[in-house]
Amino acid sequence: MTTDNQAWSREEFEAKLRGMEKCYHIHHPMHVLMNEGKLTKQQLQGWVANRFYYQVMIPIKDANIMANCPDRETRAKWVQRILDHDGHPGDPGGIEAWIQLGMAVGLTREEITSLEHVLPGVRFAVDAYVNFARRAEWHEAASSSLTELFAPKIHQQRLDNWPDVYPWVEQEGYTYFKKRLTEARRDVEHGLELTLDWYKTREQQERMLHILKFKLDVLWSMADAMYLAYVNDMPPYFNIEQ
Repeated sequence: MTTDNQAWSREEFEAKLRGMEKCYHIHHPMHVLMNEGKLTKQQLQGWVANRFYYQVMIPIKDANIMANCPDRETRAKWVQRILDHDGHPGDPGGIEAWIQLGMAVGLTREEITSLEHVLPGVRFAVDAYVNFARRAEWHEAASSSLTELFAPKIHQQRLDNWPDVYPWVEQEGYTYFKKRLTEARRDVEHGLELTLDWYKTREQQERMLHILKFKLDVLWSMADAMYLAYVNDMPPYFNIEQ
């Protein structure tokens, strides 16, 4: 038992972090419909096109974390996240893999990379996350990435379900999900170690839970914007004559 202000043990703290899975966007109605195969082709295309904005901003987020980090060993490990997304010799990277996903669901490369389909709500949410990473103390910015704790489950769901429920999606589109199964688990190992080592007092640990909730809010808000636009058919300014 711990008192109200006593720090959680390392095991208790990790359990608290993992317990935040209940707020992960895997439970959002947009993702529930997706997992059940109930999105139309246009709705799935909308999700892929909007999520691309998140993908292209992730290495920028990570570059900001590295710019604020004075620890050489941490930077040497963290830079792999940028390489994973931007690519390097021998691996075109996750951003290119997401473009391939977009093409597999029927979008053109130009549609995806132009960001023409990105909704204002998605852009605002992602930009808020990047700005947080730019301004926050680097440990806090780094530990905000721990939504990766929950990511392998959602990627595995897509690999398991999409071939059956969305048989029209071309197989080349699954590369991103396959890549992230291993990359996310590696990133979690490093990010979790940093987090458990840094947040020692109960106040610090509770602060970390708020940071993780902020990142979960970012992902949930992105899904909100897409659900409103593509499922409820209420895109921005839908009720205003253009």
